[in-house]
Amino acid sequence: MRSPPAYQTLRQQLQDEIVAGRYRDGLRLPTESELMASHGLSRQTIRRAFQDLVADGLVYRVPGRGTYASESGRRYLRQLGSIEDLMSLSDDTTMEVLSGLRRRVDVEAASRLRLVDDVVYTVVFRRCHDGIPFVHTRVHLPEPIARRVLDAPEIADGAASTTTVIGLTEPHLAAPIVEAAQSITVGEADREVADAVGCAPGHAMLRVDRLYADAAGTPVELAVSHFLPEQYTYRVTLRRSS
Repeated sequence: MRSPPAYQTLRQQLQDEIVAGRYRDGLRLPTESELMASHGLSRQTIRRAFQDLVADGLVYRVPGRGTYASESGRRYLRQLGSIEDLMSLSDDTTMEVLSGLRRRVDVEAASRLRLVDDVVYTVVFRRCHDGIPFVHTRVHLPEPIARRVLDAPEIADGAASTTTVIGLTEPHLAAPIVEAAQSITVGEADREVADAVGCAPGHAMLRVDRLYADAAGTPVELAVSHFLPEQYTYRVTLRRSS
């Protein structure tokens, strides 16, 4: 496997240090010259890393003074461009189950999953990054799929793991997941969401709904998430088709 470009490695290192709080309270990041000396990199490589950090909103630059972490620098940043990116949430976050997978009647969720009855199986959890909760999620599954993972310890009451629900369910599907239809709106935190992420009820949230479908076009999972804007940055890269 090829190693990532040097600027990406440096950018990731600086991003990790920013998120960890190393440059809080107005502390300046190392200068280009300091990074050249400590990392043995060219000035062009370091500038490319800084350009990406500025574009991500993690740092800002003050001419003649230096580079500083922005107020949003401790947010969890997620760049998404594929189903694999969604599955890789487990790489650097922890899923804490608030209510394990259970059978329930939910007319709206069942309708969106195109079910013939109103029965779904739902698991409720929050995700944390470096111990800080940033999202509350309700995942709804059709009964035939839910029964295949009903005894999975990762989605039982109180479980904490580095996994995703789609990562648990996909090995049991007849066809792989190939699509996630996504809608993004603004919502408000109800009491359950507020308690999970540590905000007041009614707080403005970023609501992201994802409906996953397999290769046959059959919906297999509906995830409804409320992200805390103070702790989360959502980024999507769009590319021109060839």
